[in-house]
Amino acid sequence: MSEAYIVAAVRTAGGRKGGRLSGWHPADLAGQVLNELLQRADADPALVEDVIMGCVSQVGEQAQNIARNAVLASRLPESVPATSVDRQCGSSQQALHFAAQAVMSGTQDVVIAAGVESMSRVPMGTSVALPYKNGLGHYMSPAIRERYPDVDDFSQFMGAEMMAKKYDLSRDQLDQFAFESHQKAKRATEAGRFEAEILPLPVRSVDGKGDGETHTVDEGIRFDASLEGIQAVKLLQEGGRVTAATASQICDGATGVMVVNERGLKALGVQPLARIHHLSVIGHDPVIMLEAPIPATQKALKKAGMKIDDIDLYEVNEAFAPVPLAWLNTLGADPERLNVNGGAIALGHPLGGSGTKLMTTLVHALHQQGKRYGLQTMCEGGGLANVTIIERL
Repeated sequence: MSEAYIVAAVRTAGGRKGGRLSGWHPADLAGQVLNELLQRADADPALVEDVIMGCVSQVGEQAQNIARNAVLASRLPESVPATSVDRQCGSSQQALHFAAQAVMSGTQDVVIAAGVESMSRVPMGTSVALPYKNGLGHYMSPAIRERYPDVDDFSQFMGAEMMAKKYDLSRDQLDQFAFESHQKAKRATEAGRFEAEILPLPVRSVDGKGDGETHTVDEGIRFDASLEGIQAVKLLQEGGRVTAATASQICDGATGVMVVNERGLKALGVQPLARIHHLSVIGHDPVIMLEAPIPATQKALKKAGMKIDDIDLYEVNEAFAPVPLAWLNTLGADPERLNVNGGAIALGHPLGGSGTKLMTTLVHALHQQGKRYGLQTMCEGGGLANVTIIERL
């Protein structure tokens, strides 16, 4: 079986809701990332055999196969096919897995895995709420309701509270984690550690503010964040522990990686950035939902013949602060290796774009620090979790 290599990885800087990327149509935003991947790999566009793109809210401007529309908005030829993937927050991480499996099988040699989400233009939950309001039903079928009789809806917010209570994580611990996420993102930005991974783009905001400028800095980072300010944010529910400050930020963004096998390396004439060492996905309890990265990582490490101490850097998506904290404590992982440049609490979580976003950051961080192995995982709606382990080359 062939190996799978990452030869280019790029992302846009995150845009806040209604912010500096909100004027970009998501197909055009993703198209810019596709163009940049071609540029960075110095690749003949005709060599790309498929584009696999994650996107969660596939409705409105993100409907009708957003991946294909992004290809048509890019400089890729019409002959390049594309398909869209929805594995909830892990959509583009799954896109990466599909791309890796394609080149490892030898059926394709050069594949782009990407993700996009414009949460300003297609609000979170639209793909569920809009059909329901128009009489087209709800995803909770009679058989699902029979299996889960006490559940009206699978809620990530409830899952976050359940995680905090199950793993005995206090409000203070969650607040401290959120503060540190902003501090790490601030330090990384000021040190220029994101520059190599970010695609500068012209600002296009709905209100026109900043138009004519270039967007290069993640808009969600609070450079003046204080622990006291985070502690003052109201709880999302009475008696709970999670606040908006300890949850990931709504974000606009597009991300992508180019994945190839040995034939692809030869055809492109490029040096790989990383080798994909392991990939897997599991299903878990859909009610607590966000817990899945823990058993997923345990299973992945066992299957890869590795221990957590063998991994130099971890990217665990900060959907809510309880998720990476519970993962860290249960795995006995080193907190100094976790989300070293901050996470989604500070940088934003563009849903379907976050998988390849985290991978892009992980690849670049391994090179900057001269480390060998990196692991990425994230919680996903429905109680799912992908795990990817890479080796820097």
